[in-house]
Amino acid sequence: MKTTDKKETAPKQSAKTIKAKSNAASGLTELFEDSLKDIYWAEKALIKALPTMAKNATSADLIETLNSHLIETEEHITRLEKVFELIGKKATAKKCDAMEGLIEEGKGILEETELGVVRDAGIIAASQKIEHYEIATYGTLRQFAETLGFLEAATLLEQTLDEEKGADKKLTEVAVNAVNLEAEEAD
Repeated sequence: MKTTDKKETAPKQSAKTIKAKSNAASGLTELFEDSLKDIYWAEKALIKALPTMAKNATSADLIETLNSHLIETEEHITRLEKVFELIGKKATAKKCDAMEGLIEEGKGILEETELGVVRDAGIIAASQKIEHYEIATYGTLRQFAETLGFLEAATLLEQTLDEEKGADKKLTEVAVNAVNLEAEEAD
């Protein structure tokens, strides 16, 4: 019997060069500053979203983790303001489409789950997506700062990066040690 393998292929896409906006960054310093504005907006948006996630959680460990990260996030904003000061720029925010989308996805999870352990598992999943975005962003910003010679700024960004990694680790521990097991039992 002869079998035929059908290879699935990705849809064909036509690659194109995107024309830059008139105010586009032309150097690493400008890209660094633009990225700082982006994460500054993101952290401020997260300050508003974290209390909602905590209010909709039922796991005491998850609530504590979210509330603890809220306090850290307030410190991240203060640190970002210091970074702006160190590079001689005013702290200004620029809408972060990525964070806006991640927060909206988190709201969707709340709407699509009943209060309880399954929702808690969803909150952890949404929160970890946010943490991973922040880890990627702060890692990049730290490296940009080092490359540009903003060593004090790099140190501050490294501190925030470490805290974001810590928050991700705490969320994993809450998921693995309790919430995911309880959610599985609810099935």
